[in-house]
Amino acid sequence: MASEHDFEPRIIWTGNTGRGTASYTAYERTWDMATPGMAPVACSNDPRLGGDPNKPNPEDLLISALAACHMLWFLHLASEAGITVHHYEDTPVGTGRSQRDGSGQFVSALLRPKITVDPTADLARADAIHGEIHKVCFIARSVNFPVTIEAEYLSAS
Repeated sequence: MASEHDFEPRIIWTGNTGRGTASYTAYERTWDMATPGMAPVACSNDPRLGGDPNKPNPEDLLISALAACHMLWFLHLASEAGITVHHYEDTPVGTGRSQRDGSGQFVSALLRPKITVDPTADLARADAIHGEIHKVCFIARSVNFPVTIEAEYLSAS
């Protein structure tokens, strides 16, 4: 039987410079993501839309969440398959398309994990695991754009 559960971060706008939204240039596009019991994460808008380039934006967070969910499921399924992972890092790319009116959407994502495994690891099985993840990953099951995986395997010494 399926169960429902809630995720409840708080989003707190921090960009009031004293004038509120009196004009488009009167405020900053900064905000905090405050999840109960955790340190807040300072965020901003996409720099192309006036955001702080030193802070993650919603688009960064979505692609990061997708890549992190994929990684966590890969580690779980690799462990079950007897594949020992020693290191995993990803440099995902989310491709968005913006319209002239400012609206936009993601059209694809590419995950590019570099995974260090034991020299005896079954790499064909490791590759197959990537295809299984979209059946179980919360984030991957929720996005409406194609996600491609280009994994690279390195052998642990």
